[in-house]
Amino acid sequence: MTPGNDTTHGIRTASAIHPFRIAIPQDRLDDLHARLAATRWPAELPGVGWSRGVPVTYLRDLTDHWRTGYDWRAHEAALNAHPQFLTTVDGQNLHFLHVRSPEPDATPLILLHGWPGSVVDFLDVIGPLSDPRAHGGDPAGAFHLVIPSLPGFGFSTPLAGPGMNAARMATVLTELMSRLGYARYGVQGYDTGSWIAPEMGRQAPDRVIGIHVNAMVTFPLEEGDTDGLTDTEQRRRQSMQDFNDGYLRCNSQRPQTVAYALTDSPVGQLAWIVEKFKELTDPEDALPEDVVDRDRMLTNVSLYWFTGTAASAAQVYYEEMSATTWAEGGATDGATEWDGVQDDWAAGGRGTVPTAVLVSTHDVTVRRWAERDHHVVRWTELDRGGHFLAMEAPELLVRDVREFFGTTH
Repeated sequence: MTPGNDTTHGIRTASAIHPFRIAIPQDRLDDLHARLAATRWPAELPGVGWSRGVPVTYLRDLTDHWRTGYDWRAHEAALNAHPQFLTTVDGQNLHFLHVRSPEPDATPLILLHGWPGSVVDFLDVIGPLSDPRAHGGDPAGAFHLVIPSLPGFGFSTPLAGPGMNAARMATVLTELMSRLGYARYGVQGYDTGSWIAPEMGRQAPDRVIGIHVNAMVTFPLEEGDTDGLTDTEQRRRQSMQDFNDGYLRCNSQRPQTVAYALTDSPVGQLAWIVEKFKELTDPEDALPEDVVDRDRMLTNVSLYWFTGTAASAAQVYYEEMSATTWAEGGATDGATEWDGVQDDWAAGGRGTVPTAVLVSTHDVTVRRWAERDHHVVRWTELDRGGHFLAMEAPELLVRDVREFFGTTH
């Protein structure tokens, strides 16, 4: 996992880009397998299913597969089939895939993952987006792809320090695109990436040609914003208010404390992430592996485990939800974890970059609020596909991205 040591006249240059390959030492694989075998399993109440968390029977089976059936080396090789690099921007180590299209006039596009995701999320869309000619598509819709591990995630560690919120991540990633020589480019993101993408547009509106987001979060900001919502919009708003308060509270208020258990127990890390795949994939009543390949899901969990990033990946929630709220005078009665994010959107002003919003079945996006905050020029609602769209229905994401950016030149 060690990058090259490029130097200029014997002095390592901070802005240098170093080739990178993932190579997890065998003793760490052996340690993972030993920990999985030695797991202490809790009791559970009979007949409660998934209603109180991940069932022991389900997790035992998945853990056994992780230990005896899952081949990390094969998936490590699949990741290493794509060119990877490390650089440092403003003191932040940054890992990224850089897949150039064989089409010389391809549009540069940066893809931004979310939590609990990683660069693994985009493996199924890399080929169709970068080389549509080889996948039955129009070569005019080709992209040069930059796929970073967000700061604090995967190999983009350690965090440079407190304050690495969406706006600061946007600054780091905008500089990355400059460093790669891309003067004009598109941005696509979901979840955390859908917070960062508009920030990149705000910071570099002369360079970002378009923003495409899915799993976008929207908020009411003023009195009257909730008047006249449709039944669908009311349901989305309620889902945003009610969704899994437990994980939001842990990530946004005590990310370091919960990380001790997640960093010490691979089964703990597995349960913490697989629950999100269960709740956020479509259909929700299916098992996660009915929707997302089981080994793909385990590759994502393995990256969190091997890089020990349970704490650092959760910090963006603290920065957006807790740090902002307290910095602006402290939480008030009835304040929610999302108050800081709402304040950030209000302070940022309406974006000016053309924006496409892709809404899947689990999204909580309300159109009027999205259009209030962003220059929305395309709105697409899907009747299938969930939060992890690039893994669940990659063809739907690819199609919408191609169609949108085909109109931004």
